[in-house]
Formats: sequence, C-alpha cells, structure tokens
Amino acid sequence: MEIRDGVSLFLQHLQVEKGVSKATIENYKEDLKLFFDYFKDTNNTDDLMIQQIAEFIQMQSEDNKAASTILRRYSCLKNFFTFLVGEGVIDTDIPEFEKPKKDKKLPLVVSNEDVEALLEAPDMTKESGQRDRAMLEVMYATGLRVSELISLQFKNVDFPSQVITVYGKGNKQRSVPVSSFALDYLSKYINGVRKRNPGHASNYLFLNKQGHPVSRVYFFKQVKNYAAMAGIDDAISPHTLRHCFATHLLENGAELRAVQEMLGHSKISTTQVYTQVSTKRIISAYDRYSSRK
Repeated sequence: MEIRDGVSLFLQHLQVEKGVSKATIENYKEDLKLFFDYFKDTNNTDDLMIQQIAEFIQMQSEDNKAASTILRRYSCLKNFFTFLVGEGVIDTDIPEFEKPKKDKKLPLVVSNEDVEALLEAPDMTKESGQRDRAMLEVMYATGLRVSELISLQFKNVDFPSQVITVYGKGNKQRSVPVSSFALDYLSKYINGVRKRNPGHASNYLFLNKQGHPVSRVYFFKQVKNYAAMAGIDDAISPHTLRHCFATHLLENGAELRAVQEMLGHSKISTTQVYTQVSTKRIISAYDRYSSRK
C-alpha cells in the first residue's frame, strides 16, 4: 500500500471511528508529513520500519523541539503504526521508546495588588457586576475550580459555619472554609440582584439574565475583560485565581497538606508546584530590592 493511502485511511479512521477533533487530525497530518519528509525513500508501507520512530524522535530532540511537541508526534506515529498493524497492512511489534518528560510549567500567579484590582473591576452599579464580584470573591477566597464555582447551589454554602462544600474531580467531596468578606458579597448578591432574577427559584447560585446558570465560557470572557480593565497584562483566566489562592496561602505560612485538601488535589506533588512559585516570587522580590542598593 502506498504511504499516502495508508495515511488517508488512518486519518479517516480517527475522524469517523474515533471521533478525534479536527485540530488533532490537522496536527497529526502535519506530524506525518514531517516524518515522511525525513524518510523520503519510504514510499510504501512495506518500507516502514519500527526503528524509524526512535530515529525520528531522536532527531526532534536534537532539533530542540518542545517536549510536548515531541510527545504528540510520538503518539501520532505510534497510533499510525498500531492502526496499520490492526488493519493487517504491516506485521511488527511496537515497543515503548524512551520519551522526553513533558515540560513542567509553573502556574501563572499575579501580585496581591493585581488580584485586588481584578476583584474590584466589576461595576457594582450593574446587576451583572454585583454577581461577578461575588463570583470572583468566592473563587479567590476558596480556590474553587471554575466548574465547581458555576455549579454551586444553595445547599453547598453554610453561612453560619463559613464553609462551602463541593464535589470535585472524581466526585470527591471536600469542604473549604470561606472568608466572611467573600460571604458578604455573596449574601448581598443573593438577597438583592438574584431575588429579582427570572430564575430565582433555581437551586444554582449564579444565574445569567435568562435565569440559567452562568456558563464557563461567559465567566472566562468576563475575567479577561476585568483583567484588561484592571490593567493586568498577563494571560489571566479564571484558573489564575485558583493559582493565586494557593500561592498566597503558602506565602503566608499555610501548611502544604492543608492547601492540598482545600484545592482537592489527590497527590501532594500537584500542590508542591505552588511552593516553587512562592520561592520564585520571593527571589524575584529580593532581586528587585538588591538592584536598588
């Protein structure tokens, strides 16, 4: 079988049988083109050798490609060869090759001053502004995920105990303390704007103008807008507030295990990333101080 026919069948398989996204298919198409540009003499599937994957991945490493890119290309080639084996086009064993470790990027964290400016950005004279301010305050005060925030219901909030209970990844329940400051904004929203909302009988806390729960896309866009209004140039997203919550807690002496529980991380190693952010911020502040002396 000619290589172009094998590639065409593979991409069709991904789209029709696997339901892979268009973006992934386009990436795979480009990855396979690069692979066969490198092995120009491979015109037929009979010419394919499993060692070519290892050689191509090594070449990618020597070209200093990002680890995430190399991993995607390795996955593409492994899936391509596996598909051809499954179709009976080639007959070979597919071993595991040594792969680069994926780059660990530190989460984006902004200063306390920038967080304050972001929280104060909503226009409190508008109903949407009062709701958004409550959402921002609760998110920063608890470190909730976006999905957890927009899914909050009345039953999740215990005002007297100042605790919010959520169901996170894997439907695991956790209770997170929340400040009276954030609860004040939430209470004002509930007893004011929300009572006038057409969906006031809904169990969900945060509603749009039509009375439906606020969507993830809407909140994402609003955070971007508020960041721009606050003059914050970084690539802010709702998840940034979760990062800030964790980092600022650790900077103020909170125990790592306690932060892990509040964030709902199953592994302590996931939470430990924030200790690196804190250290980086402290060193950065020291460097600025030293440069003025």
